[in-house]
Amino acid sequence: MEVRRITINIAGRVYPLNVPAAEEETLRKVGKQIENMIKDFEQNFDVRDKQDALAMCALKLGTNAEVVSMNYEKTIQSTNERLAKINQSLNETGK
Repeated sequence: MEVRRITINIAGRVYPLNVPAAEEETLRKVGKQIENMIKDFEQNFDVRDKQDALAMCALKLGTNAEVVSMNYEKTIQSTNERLAKINQSLNETGK
């Protein structure tokens, strides 16, 4: 597995990272999203402190991740229920 050394700039700070080559594009994309979120919070919510903007980003990203996780769990549960019904129907048909 190839590892690359990259730098990500977030809130005016540079973070050097060693990342698998396959994850480089994703990390750069997420870094840009965070930078854009910070700018959005600074412009639209009159946030002046980078720490406050970063905290707001963390809350927003954490909330988004939790919503995705909950939706994923609901989808799995729903799929399992449908498969159980199909399995039951197949068992009843085979009798």
